[in-house]
Amino acid sequence: MGRTYLVVTFGVGLGALNTGNNLLYLVLGLLLSVIILSGVLSERCLRDLTVRRVGVDGAFAGEPFAFRWGITRREGHAFALTLSEADSALTGEGSVGYLPAGAEHVVRADLTAPRRGPMKLLGVRVTTTWPLGLFAKTRVFELPGTLLVYPRRGFACGPPEDAAVSHVGEAPSPRRLDGTGDLAGLRELGEHEDARRVHWLKSASANRLLKVEREREERRTYVLEVRSGLEAEALERRCEEVAEQAHRLIEAGHEVGLELPGQRLRPGAGSGQERALLRALAWLGFEDEREEEAA
Repeated sequence: MGRTYLVVTFGVGLGALNTGNNLLYLVLGLLLSVIILSGVLSERCLRDLTVRRVGVDGAFAGEPFAFRWGITRREGHAFALTLSEADSALTGEGSVGYLPAGAEHVVRADLTAPRRGPMKLLGVRVTTTWPLGLFAKTRVFELPGTLLVYPRRGFACGPPEDAAVSHVGEAPSPRRLDGTGDLAGLRELGEHEDARRVHWLKSASANRLLKVEREREERRTYVLEVRSGLEAEALERRCEEVAEQAHRLIEAGHEVGLELPGQRLRPGAGSGQERALLRALAWLGFEDEREEEAA
């Protein structure tokens, strides 16, 4: 739109010079005045704004993740706003077309982090090109913070070598039933048993309620290790491998612990344990920055 406006303005200017028509001079003056006015309007869009970081659920290196900001305008209206992280290695931006007064709008963006570890966030850059796209006015809101980026996903790894330390609970039986594994057979549904396991097609043909029995998968405890002395690319690849192994084991229902230089995480299961493992791997090699942040 801005380029089209400039071409029209340039054409009217040429016409005014060649013909000497006073009306064309007036139109040219109006067009030039609108250019100045667009700069003033762009500046007004960035006034009375308040920005905060809503945050992210999980940021993994090398792949887009959803990041959100909350933006509010106290008075008036704003148009065509673009938000991004200022002076940061994060790439990507989010935008909002119309921002009314008094209501917070959550802006979502797909950002990408180039590496694992903590990333310093200095501020949020808000840019607008409204109304004609001739000027890009920018304002940076200082919002210091830290984004912790987890190791890159998708590492092709094998099962952990000699990492199993024990079974969980009593000694395992090769025919433990009522689990989520392979199909073991059908039997008649007993009193007070869960009806969600009923095989309705077989029950209809047998004229009685038949329950599906599945083998219970064996649950084990694993302790994964990152040895000391690894640096640079070797450390990155080991962190990616351990993160992928932990994800597969926890997804299969096992308990997973982590052994790091100077730190040990007790074995556990579930998404909370996986998030704790990822945080520990993300801080590995950046302990100095963690101590500065705590201080």
